[in-house]
Amino acid sequence: MAEWEVGLFPSQTIERLAADGIIAAGDGIENDQVQPASLDLRLGKIAYRIRASFLPGPEHTVHDKLDRLALHTIDLTTGAVLETGCVYLVPLKEQLKLPAEIAASTNPKSSTGRLDVFTRVIADRGSAFDSIAAGYHGPLFAEISPRTFPVLVREGSRLSQIRFRSGEPRLSDADVLALHEEAALVSGAEPLIASGLCLSIDLAGPGLGGLIGYRAKRHSAVIDLDRRAQYEVADFWEPIAAGRHPSLILDPDEFYILASKEAVHVPPAYAAEMVAFDPLVGEFRVHYAGFFDPGFGHSATGGAGSRAVLEVRSHEVPFILEDGQVVGRLVYERLCEIPDRLYGAALGSNYQAQSLKLSKHFRAP
Repeated sequence: MAEWEVGLFPSQTIERLAADGIIAAGDGIENDQVQPASLDLRLGKIAYRIRASFLPGPEHTVHDKLDRLALHTIDLTTGAVLETGCVYLVPLKEQLKLPAEIAASTNPKSSTGRLDVFTRVIADRGSAFDSIAAGYHGPLFAEISPRTFPVLVREGSRLSQIRFRSGEPRLSDADVLALHEEAALVSGAEPLIASGLCLSIDLAGPGLGGLIGYRAKRHSAVIDLDRRAQYEVADFWEPIAAGRHPSLILDPDEFYILASKEAVHVPPAYAAEMVAFDPLVGEFRVHYAGFFDPGFGHSATGGAGSRAVLEVRSHEVPFILEDGQVVGRLVYERLCEIPDRLYGAALGSNYQAQSLKLSKHFRAP
C-alpha cells in the first residue's frame, strides 16, 4: 500500500503531518487547530499594508514582491485594526514541507466569510491563490482585505484553514448521485447534479414578512475577530423580510447573508466545498468560505441536514435573485478514512443544525 492513500486527509492524518514536521510552526501546532478535515492557520506577528494584491509567479518569492509593494508594517502582537478597502499581507505561523505526493488548498473560515473579510493564502512561487502545489516547501501568507466591517486581529488570529490531499479524491456526478441515494445529501427535493450538487436560494422563508436574510450596514464599529457573541445584530445588519413576490434585488457592492433552500448533509467519510454555479447565469458571487467539514448536517441516526448559509455580493449592476434559483454547487471529496472527530456539538462547532445564522461574533437575536 502506498504511504499516502488517495483522498482528503482526516484529522488524525493532519496530526501525523504535524508530528513528522511536514506542517511546522515556531511555537508548535495547537491541538484545537486541527479540525475534522482541515487545519486552522494563524496570523504571525506583523502585517504589511500593501499597494495591491499580487501573485509572486513561478520565479519569485512573496518577499521579492513585498520589497516593491509594501507601504508599511503593522505590529500584531497587541492587536491592530485592519481597515476596509485596504489590502494587507500577513506571514502565517505555519510552514510546509510537503512530500511530492501531497498537495494542499486553503479557504477562509466560515466566520471570516460571514463578515465579508476577503482573505486568501499565497505561497512562494505560486501562480494561483489558495492552491499549494504538491511537494511545496516554504512559508505561507494570508492576503486580507476587509470589505464591509473594519476588523481587529492579532497574532494567532485564525482567518483561514488548509486541507491536504493525495491524488484526486473528487467524486464524479455518478458518485454523488450514488452517495445521495445512500445517505441523503439534501432533503426536501430530488437533487440536481451538474458538476456537483446544485443548491438554490431561499427567498420565501417562513412566509410573508418572515426573515430571509441580512444586509450589512456600512460605517459600522470595529469587530474583534477573536470575540464570540459580543455584538448586537442591529448595530451591523439590516434584516430582510420575505415579500409578496419571493425575490430580492441585490444592490451593487452590498453584502448579504442568505440561506439555501436545501438542508445539506456531509457524511463522515466525505467533505464538500461550495463552488460558483456558473458565471454566465448572473453577475454575483456566492460563498466566500465554502468548505463543509465531515459531519456537517449529520446526526447519529443519519443525515438530518443543515442549511448552507450563503455570503452574497452583486457586482457592477443590480441583479434580481428569484426564490429557488440555483446559486452554487457542492463538490464532494472522499476522505482517506473517517476522522476521529466530526463537525458538530461535541467539537463545539458554531454552525451545526443552522438555519439562517450570522457569524459567531454576534449575540443571538
